[in-house]
Amino acid sequence: MIPVKETPAESAVTEDAPAKDTPEADSPEVDDLTPEQLAAQWEEEKPPAAGALANAASSLVVLGVGIAAVVLSVAMGLGTPASPQPGLWPFLISCVMVALGLFQLIAGRHNRDAEKFTRMSTAPLTGLVTLVAMVALMPLIGFEIPALVLCIIWMRFLGGETWRSTLVVSASVVIAFYGIFVLALGTSIPHLF
Repeated sequence: MIPVKETPAESAVTEDAPAKDTPEADSPEVDDLTPEQLAAQWEEEKPPAAGALANAASSLVVLGVGIAAVVLSVAMGLGTPASPQPGLWPFLISCVMVALGLFQLIAGRHNRDAEKFTRMSTAPLTGLVTLVAMVALMPLIGFEIPALVLCIIWMRFLGGETWRSTLVVSASVVIAFYGIFVLALGTSIPHLF
């Protein structure tokens, strides 16, 4: 038998490849999995299912927010389709929200796809609270600082982005909004500069 000399490229490939008895060799790459294997893997990794009580609670929250939004939009004035007032579109969206909350409350009790509340379930609430804080601060200090802080919180703490991308994108968003709404359109949005 004639010995075959290994080239440097081939030796580099064989050195980087995992040994046959290591765990990496046994676990296939995601690209190598069939759709059935991927579905089974996702099924194993998903959070536990929520019960009927959690489904009802989330439906009641949606229903409560929808009803509050209906009341607030009626207070703003609806007007007519030909001459709409500020509350017309929020009213229509709130009615859809109420209808979806009722549907989920009635038909969603037996839904088994809903996930149990976990620590990550607070992320939407954090997003809502920071958005409300931004809206409350805008008339006092303008939109630039609250919008920058909102973007940073959403990207870094809710989205898990790196500090570098968080700061670059957050600053870019505020600059773009300033350019569009203050400089180009000349809107009456509260601003510092």
